[in-house]
Amino acid sequence: MSDTPTPARAWAEMLRGNARFVAGEPRHPRQDVERRHQTAAAQKPRAALFGCSDSRLAAEIIFDKGLGDLFVVRNAGQVISDSVVGSLEYAVAVLEVPLIVVLAHDECGAVRAAIDSTGVDAPALPAQVWRQIAPIVPAARRVLAAGAAEGVTPATIDTEAVGREHLRATVSELLRTSELISEAVAEGRLAIVGANYRLAEGTAVPDVLLGAAMDATA
Repeated sequence: MSDTPTPARAWAEMLRGNARFVAGEPRHPRQDVERRHQTAAAQKPRAALFGCSDSRLAAEIIFDKGLGDLFVVRNAGQVISDSVVGSLEYAVAVLEVPLIVVLAHDECGAVRAAIDSTGVDAPALPAQVWRQIAPIVPAARRVLAAGAAEGVTPATIDTEAVGREHLRATVSELLRTSELISEAVAEGRLAIVGANYRLAEGTAVPDVLLGAAMDATA
């Protein structure tokens, strides 16, 4: 019998690990020599995580996991790309993970750069940096448009609101670009959780819940 957890159970495990981290009571499980030997020949991760490359977002630490527990994909601003989609499809189709967590966070430098780039006198960014943050700009523009009547500007905008808008757009784009992943969600084999990580508190707060993980509890 497969030991792959249900999507709901996988998310509940993630929540419990995060709660231990927040409480300052991490168990640091499966990080010993025995576990290293167990996973040397093959991997069977409990979930995939796509998050920002920010150095403060170490996935296994935040969720109190160990070797072989998480299949992690990261880039600045958690921006969808062909390599990201391909990696996550591999996790679903080959490794059979039941859960994808898309992890954003507050005080994101990529989000801030995207917001700043909307200014009339915004300085030019290096070409590759611009290509990386460009997919975040539409989220910034939507939040700016929504607050136009109140005089919201790039300097006064709520960066967390932009981060949440981008997170939701990222989940939507993942489903749009990957038939494999969207079908797995529709069939109940996979759930996707979009969460925001609060740097000071250490908490991962769910914002988007798609699939069977919606039934999960900590």
